[in-house]
Amino acid sequence: MTAFAVNPLALKDTVAAVLGERVQHIDVRLGELTVTVSAADYFAAAQLLRDAPGCQFEQLMDLCGLDYSDYKEGLWDGRRYCVVSHLLSISLNQRVRLKVFAPDDHFPVVPSVNPIWNSANWFEREAFDLFGIVFEGHDDLRRILTDYGFIGHPFRKDFPLSGEVEMRYDAEQKRVIYQPVTIEPREITPRIIREDNYGGLK
Repeated sequence: MTAFAVNPLALKDTVAAVLGERVQHIDVRLGELTVTVSAADYFAAAQLLRDAPGCQFEQLMDLCGLDYSDYKEGLWDGRRYCVVSHLLSISLNQRVRLKVFAPDDHFPVVPSVNPIWNSANWFEREAFDLFGIVFEGHDDLRRILTDYGFIGHPFRKDFPLSGEVEMRYDAEQKRVIYQPVTIEPREITPRIIREDNYGGLK
């Protein structure tokens, strides 16, 4: 028995009919519906998913960024940056995952859905801060987790493990200063030691 009353295959047909040609890809896996649209159609598709009969996704539950670079050892050949939104219809007891890829890998920009769901405000700021994805039309797109002077975006897969700079309080200058990273980079590989006949295998 699933937690949601709506058959995901029936919801797939409804969403496909509502979005029409805006749909780039639509799929049901593990009982969950995922629909992908282009950046140009993203805002209009989000409005339709909120307002159209049979959809009525009144609530944005989550929004996050993804970096597909070096995904599965280079098997990914699509765009690098993606924004994923999880939408909930309280009135119809159904969910959908909405995906959009930024068309430019060097300067990822997608429209903001904050005017549609105001819960997107901090989620979009977080994706901007950690992935460098710019949300066009966002009223207050500032860093939310890192410092204002922070260099780079720490969830990008090309970001160094030890960061770009470090900061410390300088007692002589009586302020926080930034300096080059002093930690030496090192690889930590966990050791796995298993007893003889582990798991009953010979």
